[in-house]
Amino acid sequence: MNYVLHTLHNGLRVAISRCETAVSYIGVAVGSGSRDEAPQHYGLAHFVEHTLFKGTWRRSSASISSRMESVGGDLNACTSKEDTIIYTSAPAGYEDRALELLADIIANSLFPEHEIAIEHEVVVEEIKSYLDSPSENVYDEYEERIFAGNPLAHNILGSPESVRALTGRECRQFLDLNYTPGNMVVYISSPVDPDRIIKRVEKHFGILNFPDRRPERLAPGHVAPFDAVIDNDGFQAHTIYGARTVSRHDPRRYALYLLNNHLGGPCMSSILNRELREKRGLVYTVDSFISSFSDTGLMSVYVGCDKANVGKCLRIIRRELDRLAGDAIAARTLDKIKTQYCGQLLVSSDNRENMAMAMGKSLLHYGCIYDTAHTAERIREVTADDMLEAARMLAADRCSRLTLL
Repeated sequence: MNYVLHTLHNGLRVAISRCETAVSYIGVAVGSGSRDEAPQHYGLAHFVEHTLFKGTWRRSSASISSRMESVGGDLNACTSKEDTIIYTSAPAGYEDRALELLADIIANSLFPEHEIAIEHEVVVEEIKSYLDSPSENVYDEYEERIFAGNPLAHNILGSPESVRALTGRECRQFLDLNYTPGNMVVYISSPVDPDRIIKRVEKHFGILNFPDRRPERLAPGHVAPFDAVIDNDGFQAHTIYGARTVSRHDPRRYALYLLNNHLGGPCMSSILNRELREKRGLVYTVDSFISSFSDTGLMSVYVGCDKANVGKCLRIIRRELDRLAGDAIAARTLDKIKTQYCGQLLVSSDNRENMAMAMGKSLLHYGCIYDTAHTAERIREVTADDMLEAARMLAADRCSRLTLL
């Protein structure tokens, strides 16, 4: 794809891909998430994402909701540990409407107290729903231990107590501190001429002049491997097994991507799906996943199984990891693994909304666009020795395990 990159006078970066399509995707990627909260404000980044839509000095909450919906579009947001995305999709031709609305929300949100009180309870219900899902809750429990002592450890939603204590004033302060031009990217995927879009971005976002004074992030320190069990008297055991790896900036991440996909990726032919589910019927779900952050990363395996089968599943996972770390993958096998992964990249690129969001996050995190073509090229350069090194990052003496019963 062809990209147009532009930086406004205030430091805000803009990424545009021109596509011949009837739908435009527009969003703002912000380089702040739950990792950037103070200890007394856990859940604030996610709460700000919710309450951004609750009114500005120009618009009511209802007016914000209907602004894009009235033309058939939508408006949404999501929060992670290191970034927040506010995004919209709409029929092509409404780019100016979307950009003006997003800029208004960021510059002028009032966080009215009556709306804050209502949203407290909405988010508390979200927390309760999440806690009722042990297959999701186990990830938070695991990260609280493997990142202990660092802001990466706490969960994104916060607790009912911390959320109910949040005020509109604290929301506005968090927004002013973190939603600064130098910490944001506006991304657009649209059939409209990029020069025309840049003029609209300059009109609506050029007024933002919040100074960039965000506190520096501290890298997580070493945490000794652990083997923990939490008994909540559930019907099934949910286990995560893995280790800290490398950051999103480390070139070794490409070998980890391949290893992760080969070990427990989404395909029925992945090693662990074949060994645990297809051959032995021990699990319904097994996944290997990578979480990448600015200064560290995780590669871990999740498995949900009967409590009596936890030990058996872990032994098979450990056996397969030891095998991958013991001998280099044969050239023919490595080629097949690369072909599969690059094919998955190509298929995923057919989702234009996800690709537009990935474009914005890439410029936010890397300062350039690393698209699927770039990733595929790096994947093809991975050697058998690179894969061996990646597997050895998951040596038994480095791995931790948490089981939620």
